[in-house]
Amino acid sequence: MPIVVLDNGGYAAKVGLASDNKPTIIPNCIMKVKSERRRAFIGRQIETCIDTSGLFYMLCFQKGLLVNWDAQKTIWDYIFSSDCTNIKLSNNTLIVTEPLFNPLSIQEVMTEILFEEFDCGAIARTPTSDLAAYNYFADNNCSGNCIIIDVGYSFTHVVPYIKGKRVKNAIKRIDVGGKVLTNYLKELVSYRYLNMMDETYVVNQIKEDVCFVAENFVQTMTESSKSVEANFKNKVEYILPDFTTFKRGFINNNSSNATGQQSINICNERFVIPELLFNPCDVGINQMGIPETVLDALKDCPECSHAALLKNIIVIGGSCLFPGFLTRLQKDLEKLAPDYYDIQVTIPKDPMSYGWKGGKNFANSPEFEKVVFQRSEFEENGFQYSYSKFDL
Repeated sequence: MPIVVLDNGGYAAKVGLASDNKPTIIPNCIMKVKSERRRAFIGRQIETCIDTSGLFYMLCFQKGLLVNWDAQKTIWDYIFSSDCTNIKLSNNTLIVTEPLFNPLSIQEVMTEILFEEFDCGAIARTPTSDLAAYNYFADNNCSGNCIIIDVGYSFTHVVPYIKGKRVKNAIKRIDVGGKVLTNYLKELVSYRYLNMMDETYVVNQIKEDVCFVAENFVQTMTESSKSVEANFKNKVEYILPDFTTFKRGFINNNSSNATGQQSINICNERFVIPELLFNPCDVGINQMGIPETVLDALKDCPECSHAALLKNIIVIGGSCLFPGFLTRLQKDLEKLAPDYYDIQVTIPKDPMSYGWKGGKNFANSPEFEKVVFQRSEFEENGFQYSYSKFDL
């Protein structure tokens, strides 16, 4: 029977058969816009919307936890319908991801919905980091030691693995992800230039198009504030969409091509926003940044494993795609760690789908059957029988 892999993220769901080469990526939310208030856009249906100004979201995840089950079930119905992937779950096996430290009540509801509403034949629930680690070990044939940094939508997780197993007491979480970055950019742009507090969709596109990570934040900020030339170098003019001739904004590299179009100038916001990943305290989140968190996680791992862990650091998640992210993280870790460690940070070609590819490889492995929870087991013994199979 076909095995379906669903990486159910807070921002996007990555779904496909284990036999597929790549997943289908679908926004994991329901959206409405001012111009069509009566219609709800589910997943990729937003691509058919002409005017996305004033768009607001009905999110399934709040603070990293799946709490809006009505919305999630509606989105899953759409994902597995003939209008989207046309994948059938009935009597098939499903690999589905869920957050680390997911409360048992949420795990139980997910299990019941998948078996009773979607008629799955069997399920395997796992964190995305486990699938990413499995994919890394399979691709690199390494010893089973690595650190997965998952820079997601709601959280950033740092998860060490020793001999292929999660070091539970060393897992660290930072309350910063793509959602915090977008909201902070909305506030800065609305305060300095143009009120865009209701333009989450557009501001998220601005973040993706113009932001970068500064190699030395303090130096870049100082130069930008003191030097007109440095400030001009970092400044870009961003043309906002008019939803008539174009639906997505763009950086204006030729002023003659954008005559009469509404635009805003983005200056130091370009590197101030991603800096939250390295200094969450800038917005009042009293936590360490990613480099310090990695070193903090090492303290709870055996010292004999530190060298192998620092040599195999893999970053996944959409929020690691900022230009300069890899260079900055590598540089900061080299400053913090002892000189005799060889530190190697890797970002895969497609960090958003890396976990899904791990699920695809895991589905074709001999150990997969050991963690599958059959519907017959659920009907006979209930949800509690899955405790020994899924360790979150």
